[in-house]
Amino acid sequence: MAIGEKVSGIIVSIAAGGAGILRWQGKTLFIDYTAPGDLVSAVITEETPSWGRATLQKIHEASPHRTQSPCPYYQHCGGCNLQHLTYTMQLQIKQQLLQDHFTRIGGINRLPHINIVASEPYGYRNRMQFHRVPKPKTGQSRVGLKERSSDQVLPIETCPIANAGIQRALQAKELVPPPALDRFTVYSRFDMFLQEGKQQRGTVPLLGAPIHMDAGVFFQSNAQVLEKLLETVRSVAAQADHSLPAGDLYCGVGTFAYFIQDIFSALDLMEENPKALALAKENITHSQARYFAVSDEQWAKQALTKHQAHRYGFMVLDPPREGLSPSLRNYLSTEGPPLIAYVSCDPATQARDCKSLVQAGYTLERLEFYDFYPQTSHIESLAVLRRA
Repeated sequence: MAIGEKVSGIIVSIAAGGAGILRWQGKTLFIDYTAPGDLVSAVITEETPSWGRATLQKIHEASPHRTQSPCPYYQHCGGCNLQHLTYTMQLQIKQQLLQDHFTRIGGINRLPHINIVASEPYGYRNRMQFHRVPKPKTGQSRVGLKERSSDQVLPIETCPIANAGIQRALQAKELVPPPALDRFTVYSRFDMFLQEGKQQRGTVPLLGAPIHMDAGVFFQSNAQVLEKLLETVRSVAAQADHSLPAGDLYCGVGTFAYFIQDIFSALDLMEENPKALALAKENITHSQARYFAVSDEQWAKQALTKHQAHRYGFMVLDPPREGLSPSLRNYLSTEGPPLIAYVSCDPATQARDCKSLVQAGYTLERLEFYDFYPQTSHIESLAVLRRA
């Protein structure tokens, strides 16, 4: 196998990241924008001793799982990478990838059934980040998205995955980058529209409750699926010992804590971002809530001395992509509560962390896939762990 060599064959599956897999001369080739069952020809562009990458040249026989993308920018925009697949196939692929991560990385061979929580395939995205178009042409949109594998900004006037409010603003060319910001975030739901650098603070309705947020602070991008996840986390929390306090680690603006605060006698919230934690203090009304503006590593090291005069009955964890720090993993392994709801945006690090917790005596009781980002290869999941 060599760079520039032409290859052909059938795509056997989809890898994490969204590329199709073609087996060629004992090696694995990754080819973007292909579907399981496609008969393709491609040209090798990258080679290693065990795998390579190739660029799709032609689809000789299309898979029944292939569909037409509705986006005029697809394969040029760096956002979506699965619009060529039917939504049913996207869900099956992500479910299988989540299972593979937990068996291969987590070493957990007897998994619970993985429940799928689907989304509307399009028009779902409430929160989006846009970039300033450096030198827009006359009549051209002044905002765009990064091109695929590039720092160049692609001007866009429509986005099929965007919420109706964001879509209207794009099509009417009403989105204007704020002064001094080349990159900015907007959030839209129902009649609310927030934009970083302009009117960026507001309240988003979730399950009928007003949650204070700021367009410049991270917030989940799919409110419809978020509400389903919130209901599940609350139902899990209801199974815990309510006389003991609960912890919401990596709490953000306190979204999870808000919906479980009435269940527990006390509540601790940890969040490294001070702006997010300030919003959490506005959202939480529990009189026995405590707030810790520290990293997970600092929290874990201080937990037994400063933060915790008692044991927890329940914790919800929602770490960034890198997962739990070693210090927090060690703390949970020895001092963790009987019940944990672990929300993750990276199944690989979640599987790694769950492996440590299972080895420490937890049982993986529940594993669910929440499709926050249809048309992309992004996976969000919930693992419920219990220790007797």
